[in-house]
Amino acid sequence: MTTLVRTDTLTRDALAVLQPGFVGTTAPDWLLRRIGEGLSAVGLFGRNILSPNQLAALTAQLRAERDDVLVAIDEEGGDVTRLEVRAGSSFPGNYALGTVDDADLTRAVARELGRRLAECGVDLNWAPSADINSNQDNPVIGVRSFGADTALAARHTVAYIEGLQAAGVAACTKHFPGHGDTNVDSHHALPRIDVDLDTLHARELVPFRAAIAAGSKAVMSAHILLPALDPDRPATLSPQILTGLLRQELGYQGLIVTDGMEMQAISAVYGIERGSVLAIAAGADAICVGGGLADEETVLRLRDALVTAVRDGELPEERLADAAARVRALADWTRRARGAAAEPGAASQEGTAPGTDTGLADIGLVAARRAVRVTAAEPFTPLTSAPYVAALAPVANIAVGDETPWGLAAELAAILPGTTTDTYAATTEASALVAHVLGVAGDRRIVAVVRDVHRHPWMADALDALIAARPDTVVVEMGLDRAEPRGALHIATHGAARVCGRAAAEVITGKGAGA
Repeated sequence: MTTLVRTDTLTRDALAVLQPGFVGTTAPDWLLRRIGEGLSAVGLFGRNILSPNQLAALTAQLRAERDDVLVAIDEEGGDVTRLEVRAGSSFPGNYALGTVDDADLTRAVARELGRRLAECGVDLNWAPSADINSNQDNPVIGVRSFGADTALAARHTVAYIEGLQAAGVAACTKHFPGHGDTNVDSHHALPRIDVDLDTLHARELVPFRAAIAAGSKAVMSAHILLPALDPDRPATLSPQILTGLLRQELGYQGLIVTDGMEMQAISAVYGIERGSVLAIAAGADAICVGGGLADEETVLRLRDALVTAVRDGELPEERLADAAARVRALADWTRRARGAAAEPGAASQEGTAPGTDTGLADIGLVAARRAVRVTAAEPFTPLTSAPYVAALAPVANIAVGDETPWGLAAELAAILPGTTTDTYAATTEASALVAHVLGVAGDRRIVAVVRDVHRHPWMADALDALIAARPDTVVVEMGLDRAEPRGALHIATHGAARVCGRAAAEVITGKGAGA
């Protein structure tokens, strides 16, 4: 019979495997107290960030309690940004980078993003997404993927990891074993992927194998059911997937982090306490929670659930201790990486992106410009007077959030003062939407901005009706470019980040680089 370790050690290990969030732009007292008791990681979200200086002060406050605390963030760039949640990202996302298909550019973008995170004291990034975008109707991945081509996704996943970790920030490759072939958002329900093992190995797992070979410091599990591997439990809770496949078959020895445990795919079926116990038992090392649950009570509930599971014999104490040790090992790597990044001459290694004469500070805009694809029905004359922008907006998925602005009206207004805009939500009355747009726009040029028009029949109907009424309409697609080009000028930006809007505005006005 195994003798339990002392309660204080057990409690510290239970705290060590948690990655909770909190509310506010300074650390609350309860969080600092729990860090002192053994909490080894903190997750940051848009609600915690006002500016780089404020973020640096916040991370310094956390490390004043303990220098080796992991500070994690969900900063993919592109549509999913926390660092620039109120303004939109200075970096295009994965789909734009995959469209350009220049691995050196992807590496440079990730390195500059990592440098900015490190400068603010963040040392673990829950990125990149290595998912193959094999289902074009996927409501949660989309432009967060490098693309539908397996080899392309693998080489850009590697480049992103190399760039990010060169800046001293640990990468967390997600969502293992692949969230691309779903038509359900795991924030709301449990997706089921019915593919055979041959397909899984030839497609979904290829970027993850490449990520492991590239030394990704962390891997994040997906809340998806893959009956070919485990017919009963989602990947996050499956020993067959996390231990059998990821650890034993693929040989991964780094940190395994769960996706958010408050997501409905887990919490609605198992509850976060039971789900967390099952995840650690299955092979996960860190529990991500705090996107929606961000209070001390949640931390204590999860801590106590893990401790109780060990005492009751449901969770081997060796498994919990091993998980906690992996968390501390990554914290040690990040602490050493922070020191290396601060050495004299480190900044001079940033260099210049291949093929450009622009320093890395502008690499996001360089990449966004290169990702733009333009289709014109006939030679297009750039706009010189303020247009009217009609944004046809789908419901944002939770990963993106509805607080981050998207589109290009603000970027157009900066070039053409007087530009105005309205946002139109889902409707079955295309005629009423078009009538309103025509009435407000008057004789001004109309710019229609859409996002994944191929997934939204109401949007496609409204866009077709608008173009029929005004053939000179400019169309900007800021999601997946799966539909046929429409309008007098069709611009595909391959993402909705602020820099993608800037790149499109430059095309529309002829005011781009070198113009």
